Amino acid sequence: MAEKKFNLKESLRKLNEIADWFENQEEIDVEIGLGKVKEGAKLVKDCKARLSEIENEFEKVRKEVEKDEDVTKLKDAPF
Repeated sequence: MAEKKFNLKESLRKLNEIADWFENQEEIDVEIGLGKVKEGAKLVKDCKARLSEIENEFEKVRKEVEKDEDVTKLKDAPF
């Protein structure tokens, strides 16, 4: 069975829902609040990890593009 791919957009939506929940409580149930904080902390950790992966992927693409540009410049060199 394949592992479910992490969805950054969905995780950010869930974080917003947690923040909204806290903002809309007149009296916060400590037990429920603790569960929401734990869930939010895990989502933040997972989002940071995924953003780091995305940053690395962009860097890899940038290096490949620069390498391709360097090869093109060499082909067009007048020597």
